[in-house]
Amino acid sequence: MSNHPDPTLRAPFPAAITSNKKVIISTLHNKSSYFFAKRCTDIAFSLFLIFLLYPWLMPILMVLIKFDSKGPFFFRQKRTGYLGKPFICTKLRTMVVNDEADCQQATENDPRITRIGKFLRKTGLDELPQLVSVLRGDMSVVGPRPHMLKDTEYFSGVVKNYSTRHLLRPGITGIAQIKGYRGFSESPESIYRRYRWDAYYVRNSGWRLDTMILRQTIALTLQYIIKKDDPKDFEQSPRGEAMMATQ
Repeated sequence: MSNHPDPTLRAPFPAAITSNKKVIISTLHNKSSYFFAKRCTDIAFSLFLIFLLYPWLMPILMVLIKFDSKGPFFFRQKRTGYLGKPFICTKLRTMVVNDEADCQQATENDPRITRIGKFLRKTGLDELPQLVSVLRGDMSVVGPRPHMLKDTEYFSGVVKNYSTRHLLRPGITGIAQIKGYRGFSESPESIYRRYRWDAYYVRNSGWRLDTMILRQTIALTLQYIIKKDDPKDFEQSPRGEAMMATQ
């Protein structure tokens, strides 16, 4: 059974006026030096983490995955990438092998999620293999998260100008995720809110915003590992409300 809402309820949400593609593309062209430096930083950062974490952490996680359930270590899926082009996104497998992985979003307390898979998803450690995708140029460390192709098609019918989020490389982490929009999109409203944060990032991408996203991503990961607290939704904070008001 699909987790998408009833198609009859798909009344497209209007995108913000400032989501006009021509305006955004012009803005992005003026940031060419930032994007060149960001690409260099992506390569350096990914290489650093690969050499730091892959030799010891990846083997441990792979053993835990293998003992927890049958199946491969990695999960590979076509996702929507830069300028809407599909690419192969690789993650550590967090679910039992199933036939609905490419068409059904994971939900809260999804029975397909394994015990170690729950930990990996909450901490974001399942995304570690995507550091290789960053090196290849398919992804960036920070950017809108890539969706599976079926979700991209559906979300594009819910939100006008949805493809605006594809003007940048997809990221391992993004502003929508630190604002609490992780995993399953329960309603057209949640899809729209997630899109608004992604569109905000596309329009305002820069070192300051990237640093804030990375800092909060690390904080949320440590929060779950140490306190076992779920990542919280920061959108209703005064700062979050002020940022949303600028869109």
